[in-house]
Amino acid sequence: MSSVKQSRLANKECSMARAMEVVGDRWSILILREAYYGVKRFDEFEYYVGVAPNILSTRLKKFVEVGVMTRVPLPEHAGRYEYVLTEKGRDFFPAYLALKKWGDDWLAEPAGPQVVFRDRIGGRRIEYPELRTTGGKPLRLEDVEVVAGAGAVPFNRKRFGGEATDRVAAVRKGPVSGRKRK
Repeated sequence: MSSVKQSRLANKECSMARAMEVVGDRWSILILREAYYGVKRFDEFEYYVGVAPNILSTRLKKFVEVGVMTRVPLPEHAGRYEYVLTEKGRDFFPAYLALKKWGDDWLAEPAGPQVVFRDRIGGRRIEYPELRTTGGKPLRLEDVEVVAGAGAVPFNRKRFGGEATDRVAAVRKGPVSGRKRK
């Protein structure tokens, strides 16, 4: 098999590539933003996102197909539905917050972000946790070693140094992923 075909296979199997298939375009992220703000109805998504109905319909169908949302009939309106986040869709919220934080830090207007999140009970602004090394220092790209994971295809085992290993899993004596694979 050519190296280009091996690379394509590795990308097909990559969890990041798969995630980008689901949420990796502007409209998908904005639809999820509105779902996190509490929007559930097609017309509300259309209004708040400013997306054409055909694009919105395609994205919502995709979210339902991959289990990010469910389509629930509205009892008061025959033939109309709400789009409700599933556990899988709700579980993306921290990733959404990380992207939002990056946008707020680097791209917001000088006055600050358009929207902030507060804790419902305490009323205080949500603070984004800082990622840290195992030694407790702020995590930088230079602190990370990329190694083949347990599910690595041969291309990535070769690319990232031989056998698929995950030192953290070995220490914890438990699986690293697959906990929510549905």
